[in-house]
Amino acid sequence: MNKSELVNAMAAQSGLSKADAKKALEAFVATVANAMKEGDKVSLVGFGTFAVSQRAARKGVNPATQKPVEIPAKKVVRFKPGAELALE
Repeated sequence: MNKSELVNAMAAQSGLSKADAKKALEAFVATVANAMKEGDKVSLVGFGTFAVSQRAARKGVNPATQKPVEIPAKKVVRFKPGAELALE
């Protein structure tokens, strides 16, 4: 499902117009992104938790040259699904 399909599904499910559903989705994404940039977790009970974690620096291999490269540490977004979202 891409963004426009999600907007259409949200509009159909909620009774909102497509324009309003798109605004709601964009506001949700922006709010979650801003919270994670500040280091906060976003927990939606039953759905899941968005969090930022630190990935340690590590060594890797350049597949083209087979030479070792140092991969720097960085922050990554993690999502842990809630119990209601777990697939069977």
